[in-house]
Amino acid sequence: MIARVLIRDATPDDWTAIRPFFREIMAEGRTYTWPPDAPEDQCRAMWMLDAPGATFVATDPDGPVLGSAKAYPNHRGPGSHIASASFLVDPSHGGRGVGRALGQHVLDWARDRGFRAMQFNAVVETNTRAVALWRSLGFTVIGTLPEGFAHPEHGYVGLHIMHRRLH
Repeated sequence: MIARVLIRDATPDDWTAIRPFFREIMAEGRTYTWPPDAPEDQCRAMWMLDAPGATFVATDPDGPVLGSAKAYPNHRGPGSHIASASFLVDPSHGGRGVGRALGQHVLDWARDRGFRAMQFNAVVETNTRAVALWRSLGFTVIGTLPEGFAHPEHGYVGLHIMHRRLH
């Protein structure tokens, strides 16, 4: 476990540090419904958000980027009071509390901006570490899309929709 994880707003220059583990995680095909061969400009635009969304990086006190998160309104118009988020932890830094620190930061960010709840649209059910983390942070599975994800090892598995009230 890292003694201290620092979280800050991402800058455009942070993409250089995020990109390698973004590409690694997408290429594994185990946790994201994102094409692994997506063009660079699409990947950067997908992750490095403008307002009303935000992108964050987690670093250790010495400065290396350990992970990243993005948060944004999950829907538009009358549904814009529900936030969503996505998370990436550099696999070489997994199991050290980076995901938990990013998760708590994003929950605080959403609550501070008046969102009433947070919904994750597609948590792969075989991603048991993520499911356990989100449950420990107060999320519940409100539904599962059967066989919604083509996992490279497990075949067709479910996609959980997870929810947590913020107020």
